[in-house]
Amino acid sequence: MSSSEKKPFNVVSLVIDLVLTGIAFVIFYSLVHVHVPSHDPAMIKLWGGLTAGCMAGVFWIAWNMFKVVFKFQRASRK
Repeated sequence: MSSSEKKPFNVVSLVIDLVLTGIAFVIFYSLVHVHVPSHDPAMIKLWGGLTAGCMAGVFWIAWNMFKVVFKFQRASRK
């Protein structure tokens, strides 16, 4: 039996998501690393990176939620 539905996984979409999340990580890191209360450059990089990583994870989830809702709304109009 053949199904006319598309597969939910797409490599191109995954690469685009990773690139956008990487850009978001760089932006978040540039914003938060100046707020780390330390004078040690290693600690500033560590905690700035961990914080930016958490924020990038939230961005990843929010971006995927946006895509799902957008696809649903577009499909419901047809």
